[in-house]
Amino acid sequence: MTNERNSGIFGGIDFKCVGLYIALSVVGLMSICAATYDKESMSFFAMSNLYMKQAMWVGIAWLFAFVLMLSDSRYFHMLAYPAYAVGILLLLGTLFFGREVNGAKAWFEFGSLRVQPVEFAKIAIALAVARMMSENGFEINKPASLFKLAALILLPLGIIVAQNDTGSGIVLGSLIFVLYREGLNKWLCIPVLFVALLFVVSFIIAPTVLTLLLIFIFSLSEMMMNGEWRSRVVFLAAMFALSILIYIIQWAAGGKMLYYETLLIASGVGVAAAAIYAYRSNLRNIYLIVALYMASMLFLPMSQYFFDSILKPHQQNRILTFLGLQEDLKKTGYNVHQSKIAIGSGGFFGKGYLHGTQIQYDFVPEKHTDFIFCSIGEEWGFAGSAVVLVLLLLLIFRLMKMGDRYGEPFGRVYCYCVAAILLFHVLVNVGMTIGLMPVMGIPLPFISYGGSSFVAFTILLFVAINLDASTRRLELGR
Repeated sequence: MTNERNSGIFGGIDFKCVGLYIALSVVGLMSICAATYDKESMSFFAMSNLYMKQAMWVGIAWLFAFVLMLSDSRYFHMLAYPAYAVGILLLLGTLFFGREVNGAKAWFEFGSLRVQPVEFAKIAIALAVARMMSENGFEINKPASLFKLAALILLPLGIIVAQNDTGSGIVLGSLIFVLYREGLNKWLCIPVLFVALLFVVSFIIAPTVLTLLLIFIFSLSEMMMNGEWRSRVVFLAAMFALSILIYIIQWAAGGKMLYYETLLIASGVGVAAAAIYAYRSNLRNIYLIVALYMASMLFLPMSQYFFDSILKPHQQNRILTFLGLQEDLKKTGYNVHQSKIAIGSGGFFGKGYLHGTQIQYDFVPEKHTDFIFCSIGEEWGFAGSAVVLVLLLLLIFRLMKMGDRYGEPFGRVYCYCVAAILLFHVLVNVGMTIGLMPVMGIPLPFISYGGSSFVAFTILLFVAINLDASTRRLELGR
């Protein structure tokens, strides 16, 4: 009976995953309808209504899903690199010939139709990453392999950032979790996460305090001084004694150096001493911690330069507002403030479908795109919001399960890439609507308004479903 069920035209398809996708599609349409419904509209089914346009895109996406379920999974492996090349060309084309929307030059416009190539580029990048990591000779901790993989990811990332679409670019950072899942050494993953955290805290903590924290963190880490506590304490004491001595000497000589500067000098001497100790004792683990510390010290002034010179004023304001360093509820913080009011006013069960006052009276900008979740929160309340989040998380867990049962690296890596991208979108989108994340302009998968994103997410998902179905059919045919 099981073999018959899995040997037909849709044999091996994970219908639980398909069911979750359909449920989220319906939730998305209902949410967009609630956010954009106009009681004075002449016709509910007029194509000028945004929810009708989205319904059209949902229908197109479902056709793509149907075709993908019937496709030969071998084509995805064969076309991974060509698709990546096309994706890069589209991103470059958008950079030079695209239309600027909300400060990001990331769209192609054909009459009234807008297409955002970066959404489709994510599919190509995920396929290319899976293809490279499944090739013979690829080793996740081998420098040559890591260099090629980093180049594969950083090339489109650089183009996306150049388009001023930083939010979409940051999504690619979620692939670090896929690399960790595939066996990347944690001491290569941690620096990436540490740099991101360092960038944030550099705006909150004074330079002297932050330098002291870095010295304590690195000196007391398990990798430093081969795990000997006595050596670590002596190392710390020597550095602080040297910094105080330098400060006293230069002060007595009439110098005007700050303690922060003398601390940097002392830590530089300490780093050199640690490097010599590591070389003489053949302790390679200390090399990594020394390199990471030096990179952190260099990154601190660079982060301020990046903030002042690279980020646009509206991006700077979003970060400062998120960190609580400035409060402007009429401009930068207005969207998030109104979003939190809408979600909070929904209570446990919500105000009822099409009865959300914050949404219906247009208090929340971008209520059908980036801030669609506040529409759900106001009308469906905590209970409805929880159901939607559970549906999204179940879909992500389903993808991870599909990846785990896939017999070859290509399908496993691809499924985890899709799961990581979806999870990042969910965390950032929901986080920014409740004030836990800075506003980045990232849609909520399958729910936010947008034809490009919905079709792209559908293709991204159903390629994974197809790969999973192919391996299940093979297992049943043995």
